[in-house]
Parts: sequence; C-alpha cells; structure tokens
Amino acid sequence: MRWLDLCFLHWAVPAETIQASLPAGVEVDTWQGQAYLGVVPFRMEDVAPRGWPAVPGLSAFPELNLRTYVKVNGERGVWFYSLDVTQPLAAALARRLFHLPYREARMWVSREGDVTRYASVRTDERTGAGAFAGAYRPVGEPLRPAADSLEHWLTDHLRLFSADRAGHLYRGRIHHHPWPLRRAEAEVRVNTLAQPLGVTLDGSPHALYAERLEVRAWWRDQLTS
Repeated sequence: MRWLDLCFLHWAVPAETIQASLPAGVEVDTWQGQAYLGVVPFRMEDVAPRGWPAVPGLSAFPELNLRTYVKVNGERGVWFYSLDVTQPLAAALARRLFHLPYREARMWVSREGDVTRYASVRTDERTGAGAFAGAYRPVGEPLRPAADSLEHWLTDHLRLFSADRAGHLYRGRIHHHPWPLRRAEAEVRVNTLAQPLGVTLDGSPHALYAERLEVRAWWRDQLTS
C-alpha cells in the first residue's frame, strides 16, 4: 500500500488515562513519562495483497486514525482506538481479519499546493461519535530525528496490537523505509475523536508531515489464547 499526505498530530495525555482504556495484557508506553494520543489523517492508494492488482473503488481511500503507544510482553507498538474510512467493505474486512476498530465515515480531502484540507464525520458509531476537520502543510527542511528524540519515538513503530471480543491479543507487523518527515503547521477546527475516551484534545498539537511512503503489512499473529 501507499500512504499519502499524512500528518501526525499528537497531544500529551496522562498515562493513567490511557492505561485505564487498555485491555488486560496491554501496557501504556510513554516518552519520558508522558503518554500521547495521536490523530493521523492521510490517504491510501494501491491497497491490495502482494501480487494482486489494485481494485478500483476498493484500493484507494482516505483514512483517519486515533492511536496511542503501548507495550505487550515488552514489545513496543501502536494501539488503535478507531480507524475511520469511506470504504465499507475494506472496514468490514479489516474488522474481521485483523480485529481492528475500523469504522465507516463520510470524509472530504483536498490538496491545494502544499496545503491538505481534511474533514471526517463518523457514520458508524460502534466506537462512539467522532468528527475531525482541519488543515495542515509541511514547513522547513526534511528531518532526520535522533534515536532519543520525541519525533523518533512518535513515528518509529513497526508493530500494532489489537484484541478480539473475547480479549485475545493479536500482533500485526509492517515494514517501510524511514519516514520522510518534515515539521508541519496544522489548524484543527473540529476534533471529537477522543471524546469516547473521556478526553478532549485541546491546544496546538505536535505536528509532523510525510508526503509519501510505501508500506508492506504482514498477516497478524495471535499472542494470547
């Protein structure tokens, strides 16, 4: 798959708030004692099994994530609270095959010059209502974050974790080259994605931008029985 016009928008959140929202066996991960919630708007293209052609109407769509960072058995990864998309079939397949909380939404995305405008209203409220509207653009030179930097910690994750309704934990793996990061300017006008967690994401977020990234994903494996 290919990820396009992606923006990492992060807000600091108390670690105990995040921990209370996680299932047994999943531990909140922190950077210098601080937990973060991330809102990540982007577009996807050429989403298809390796060796298969992209399917018109199914392999390209916007996606909007609400995520945090966790550890399972000492292994670091991403935990998703919601993944909003416009494609109902893709959402249904991801829920069934990867136990990820994909939800259908109405979404609008446009890019003019270097400015991306993005809006989403969730229509499937199984993870609660959620809406987002904002705009962002890259600024400055390309970044090469140091291994001990916040920017590296927020973006350097090649594992994701999920759970089914019975509480069994799963791990997914992805692979990609280092993020082509730049700092970003972002204006967030509406953001209710975290309200089902009892969290309001106020203030200016920590913002990073990546224009394009090729990604491979592997089948999930079950960690607990």
